Amino acid sequence: MKFLLSTLGAVLAATTPVLAHWTYDRIIVNGEVIGAPYQYVRHHNNSNIPLQNVNETSMRCNINGDSGTALNTSVFPVPAGSSLGFTVADTFGHPGPQQVYISRAPDDDVNNYDGSGDWAKIYTLTYTLNGTGGGSDGVLKWATHRAQTFEFKLPSELPDGEYLVRAEGLALHAAHKKDKAQFYVACAQIKVTGGGNGVPGPTIKFPDGYKWDSPGVFIPEFWSKITNYTSPGPKLWPEGTREEHVLVGKVKQPDF
Repeated sequence: MKFLLSTLGAVLAATTPVLAHWTYDRIIVNGEVIGAPYQYVRHHNNSNIPLQNVNETSMRCNINGDSGTALNTSVFPVPAGSSLGFTVADTFGHPGPQQVYISRAPDDDVNNYDGSGDWAKIYTLTYTLNGTGGGSDGVLKWATHRAQTFEFKLPSELPDGEYLVRAEGLALHAAHKKDKAQFYVACAQIKVTGGGNGVPGPTIKFPDGYKWDSPGVFIPEFWSKITNYTSPGPKLWPEGTREEHVLVGKVKQPDF
């Protein structure tokens, strides 16, 4: 009986969404939510469970998210320079940054691309800077708090082609301990049209792009005590792009 109960508990833990955790299930283009859940986002089989081992290939597009063909994921055309975004299911539930990376598929065949190539970072959303959002007391207030959608600009310099767009939410509530930062990752498939001649970079690969003790992955003390934060990864592309401190998107309203 004890064995059956423990087995049932393990199965439920693996299949039941966890409160305060999240995933990404749809894309947003120029303010419009596109398609059905997971129509253009690879439907990995990790529910809303976070990744914690930065040395695994699942850091690319999550567990079993390495093939759009196998997952029957579609590709959506997006003009360069458009507003792009993701819906968050259910809500960004922990303190930490939201980042986005892009990687062009070899031979522009994104359905069969496993994400093993180069990734450039095009978006980072961290803490607020205004007085009401925090800062006056020295404690960071996260612009990602309770976010249900977020939007950003797809660079107009991005060349035409098929790309993976990787959403990465990073929860820091236990990141003062080794291997306890929590990554929430999913990849959308897009075809960029009307693009430019830019060369995305600097780039990193997943795995190897992050270490457990990289700045921003490991924080020196409990999250509510830190007064400054630098996100992990390379500099933002295009050159001169700055991290954001104000959410463009929707937040989940408190239950009263």
